[in-house]
Amino acid sequence: MTCYEELKARGLIAQVTNEEEISKMINEGKAVFYIGFDPTADSLHVGHFMALCLMKRLQMAGNRPIALIGGGTGMIGDPSGRTDMRSMMTPETIQHNCDCFKKQMERFIEFGEGKARMINNADWLLKLNYVEVLREVGACFSVNNMLRAECYKQRMEKGLSFLEFNYMIMQSYDFYYLFQHYGCNMQFGGDDQWSNMLGGTELIRRKLGRDAHAMTITLLLNSEGKKMGKTAKGAVWLDPSKTSPYEFYQYWRNVGDGDVLKCLRMLTFLPLEQIDEMDRWEGSQLNAAKEILAFELTKLVHGEEEARKAQEASKALFVGGGDMSSTPSTTLTGEDLADGTIGLLDLMVKCKLAPSKKEARRLVEQGGVEVNGEKVTSAAASYAAADLQGEGLMLKKGKKVFHRAVM
Repeated sequence: MTCYEELKARGLIAQVTNEEEISKMINEGKAVFYIGFDPTADSLHVGHFMALCLMKRLQMAGNRPIALIGGGTGMIGDPSGRTDMRSMMTPETIQHNCDCFKKQMERFIEFGEGKARMINNADWLLKLNYVEVLREVGACFSVNNMLRAECYKQRMEKGLSFLEFNYMIMQSYDFYYLFQHYGCNMQFGGDDQWSNMLGGTELIRRKLGRDAHAMTITLLLNSEGKKMGKTAKGAVWLDPSKTSPYEFYQYWRNVGDGDVLKCLRMLTFLPLEQIDEMDRWEGSQLNAAKEILAFELTKLVHGEEEARKAQEASKALFVGGGDMSSTPSTTLTGEDLADGTIGLLDLMVKCKLAPSKKEARRLVEQGGVEVNGEKVTSAAASYAAADLQGEGLMLKKGKKVFHRAVM
């Protein structure tokens, strides 16, 4: 099976502009491709996972990735898939986030001469002259066509600023610049970026001639990648200080039955033959598939040792036995106690199991909280310093969230 055929078999590609050419370039290792990352936080999250895994697969086949950091586009709002305007960041914050991204990306791809590169579009976007952009780039875009793009139609109802309206032009210019200066001949992105990516392809054709179209191939990543990145309370981060390896493991251990095989195909590097065998698994066997998924992805992000610790902690909590030392925990001090005790609601907030005492109370009253295996029925429950000594208190929120409180 060729590299491109495997990408399709794993469900990674939803749409292409020229399948014959793109498969040839990828299979021969001749693709110099870019994927964009907005530096809006100091950590990547699992919503970026599909892109990172794709970059790794393609590099393994001899192709060259460019991780394009949106330091320039990050100075304005990206309306794609959003209903509100994105806040602007300082150059210092953007640079800090870029540095954090690269450390995490190095788990997936190899940087260096002739290998992967990280490039910041601030290097060229911030130097552009406004009048020159209007003459040289703006003339290539139809406002009527831009307004038909889904990303703009969503924002028009609440109001689309001229600042945000320019995002498509800036992203299109990125591909045009990368094509000219870095030999970039391919771009990848999610479905919410499709209009912007086609704009880049068209800009190259308009500026450099229609023959250049043969080297500007646009691919569309399956939209499942975006969905994977979000939970009810926000993103699951790749940074262990934001999402511990155990929490990361549990996130994947708890995916829905209907998603586990899809995630195994898209995100792991297990042979497709092995995953296809799991298609016949049912019942408790699906739990085994989820454990395989969680272990493989935790190993990829945090290393095999942390993956094994998380696996052991999970077994200890759900099966019994095993090492529980990797379970998320909070260490309290005497200052956290009042008259030698701490109330359950305060304890839950300290352990970040609830954002407020009001929310903690609601969880208790709904029967969703256990302490050391027993359901707590009173929001007035409290615990002494002695209860927190030794192994401390094991708190459970709902069916799947465990946290240890110790002193």
